[in-house]
Amino acid sequence: MKSRFLFPHYFRRIGYFCFIAVILFAIILHILHPGIKEELHHNLLAGLKTLHDIVALLVLAGLIFIAFSKEKIEDEHISLIRLESLQWAVYLNYFMLALSVILTNNIMQLMHIIQTGVWAPLIFFIIRFRWKIWQLNRLLNKEEQA
Repeated sequence: MKSRFLFPHYFRRIGYFCFIAVILFAIILHILHPGIKEELHHNLLAGLKTLHDIVALLVLAGLIFIAFSKEKIEDEHISLIRLESLQWAVYLNYFMLALSVILTNNIMQLMHIIQTGVWAPLIFFIIRFRWKIWQLNRLLNKEEQA
């Protein structure tokens, strides 16, 4: 993956801020208003979806900024880890989608799974990429100490 298509490194902080802010907002909202899920679902059906759109866009922007921001040192090895993580995330996402299609009996269940499948590749990619970067840094630190 060419680094010219990646966001600057500081965008990752913006991404984490957006993503964590939305998650905290959702948790606080569910604690303060336990029936909010049904109310939001009713409002979505009524066409009042502004809050839902803002939340979805913030989550999307946050995940994209986290996933596709440059590392401080972006070399060929990091690019290879990035590419392998992206491939792994796509494979895992479609495996889970196929498994869900086989195991679901209801079209509404399948629709919820498909909606989750929109966000899942980014989340899978971020988890695997960060894990591999952490392993690489740990290995480099061990070599430095030896």
